[in-house]
Amino acid sequence: MSRALHLLALVPVTAAALLSTSEASATNYTLWIHGRNTSGSTTAGNYDDFSYWGSSSAAAGVNKKAVNWDGKSKISVTNDKIRNALDCYCTGSNFCYIAAHSAGNAHIGYALAMYGGSTRGVRDAIPAADGTCGATGATQVGWNIKWVDIASGAAGGSELANVGSWAVSDPLTDDLKTATMRALYDHNQTRGRYFYMFAGAKGTLYSGILPGQDDEALSYHSTGGVAVTGSFCNAGDWFCDGTLTTGTSATSNGKAKWSYHYTDFVDASEAYNHYSNGAWEGIVGPVRSDVVAYAL
Repeated sequence: MSRALHLLALVPVTAAALLSTSEASATNYTLWIHGRNTSGSTTAGNYDDFSYWGSSSAAAGVNKKAVNWDGKSKISVTNDKIRNALDCYCTGSNFCYIAAHSAGNAHIGYALAMYGGSTRGVRDAIPAADGTCGATGATQVGWNIKWVDIASGAAGGSELANVGSWAVSDPLTDDLKTATMRALYDHNQTRGRYFYMFAGAKGTLYSGILPGQDDEALSYHSTGGVAVTGSFCNAGDWFCDGTLTTGTSATSNGKAKWSYHYTDFVDASEAYNHYSNGAWEGIVGPVRSDVVAYAL
C-alpha cells in the first residue's frame, strides 16, 4: 500500500449507522495515543491535554485530540480510555486518523483486536469530564478508522522490560516484556486497517541489551512490526540476523511482519531516538510530519 493510497484508505461504516446519522455532518479527527508515562502528568479524559507530546498549538492533523491514560497500568485495565475516545470521535458519520507512540501502539492494537468487531454505540463527539460522549441511540460494528501511524511501536515488547532495566514496579512494565506483549492480543487482527510503522535507531551505550538497531528503548523487531523477536538492523550493518525492510515485505532473512503492518520509515541515518520530550521530538517528529501531510 503506497503513501499515495494513504488518502484513499476509507473504511465504510455500516448501512445502519449511515442511515441513522444521515442528518449529521461528517467530521474527521486525529487521535494521538501516548505511551508509557510514569509521571502521571497527563489527564485521562481531557482530549485537549497534549503535554506528553508538545505544544498544543503545533499542527498535528485535522481536529487533533489527545487520548490520555495513566501511562503506567496494564493495557487491559486502561484500554477503556482509548475505546471511549474511539466511540466519541470514530463512530456514525465521523472518521479518525490514529497516531500512537510506544505503548500507545499496543493500546490501539489491543482495542482493534479485542473490540474492533463488537457493536459500538454511536456517540455525539461532545465529551464529558470523564472522556465519555453522549449516546445517539444508533449502533454500528467497530470504528471508522482510516489508518494508524505508529512512532516507535512497543507492540513487540522490549528487552529492557525483560531484564528489569527500568527500575520501576508499575504494572505496564510487566506487559512490556517481549513474550507478554506479543501474547497479549492477536497482532494480525487490525480489522483491515494499515499500521504505518516508524522505526528510530539513535541508540545509546546502555541500549546494548536491545538486539539489533534500537532507539534507546525498543528494537527494530518491535518498532518495525516484525512478527518475531530478533536482531534486525539497517542495510550494511554487521552482526545482525537481518535487515529491516520498508513496506510489508519480510526482513532480509525472511521474518514476516504482522498483517497490515507497513514499515514506512527506517532510520538509516540513526538520527531519531525514542523520546518526544514534550516537544514533538525523537521519532515522534517524523510521525507528526506525516500526519500533517495526510490526516486531512
